[in-house]
Amino acid sequence: MSHRDDGPEPIPGLPETPPAGERILWQGAPAAWPLARDALAVSWVGAYFAALALWRGVAIGTTDGLAAGLGAATWYVALGALAVGVLALMALAMARATVYTLTTERVVLRIGAALRLTVNLPYRWIERADLRLRRDGTGSIELALKGETRLSYLVLWPHVRPWSLGRPRPALRCLKDPRAVAAILGAAAAARVSEIAPAADLAPADLAQPLAAE
Repeated sequence: MSHRDDGPEPIPGLPETPPAGERILWQGAPAAWPLARDALAVSWVGAYFAALALWRGVAIGTTDGLAAGLGAATWYVALGALAVGVLALMALAMARATVYTLTTERVVLRIGAALRLTVNLPYRWIERADLRLRRDGTGSIELALKGETRLSYLVLWPHVRPWSLGRPRPALRCLKDPRAVAAILGAAAAARVSEIAPAADLAPADLAQPLAAE
């Protein structure tokens, strides 16, 4: 399902050449700033330091004067800018180290900026896919796995549905064109599952279900 692989890649995003008959349908990666916002909470961190700067600036300014208040506020603004910058660089490194791949057989997550991992998810393991859209046009596709198929939340993070600790759901996070990717995934999963079992023997959960948008 997943394994560490630090060797060379014959094809970017894949640790080995796909078997005969398997075709790559799409490859992509998260958008860096949306990943910083959604996975690393950079907006909340920035707002926290802004509120802290305002509070300290007003508190000190009322007792020690305007110059002292501005000096205190500037210190917290600088700290906040540093924190936001570090998180943004982390998100950029994560995005550059990630390759999501959809093939005719599976979903592959090539993840990890320091420790490179490959997570292979055959379509027969996927019960449902949910599309979550953001107002800026980006979105994530979250994959619910069948039966006892389990993955580690910490190993997957941030390529996982937030706070799905009990039953982690792998996710293709912060895609620039999520609707198009969802359409490719749905068509590929439906085609692959229909090849594995006769249609009469398939339960509804075995078929690629429509992707739900929020």
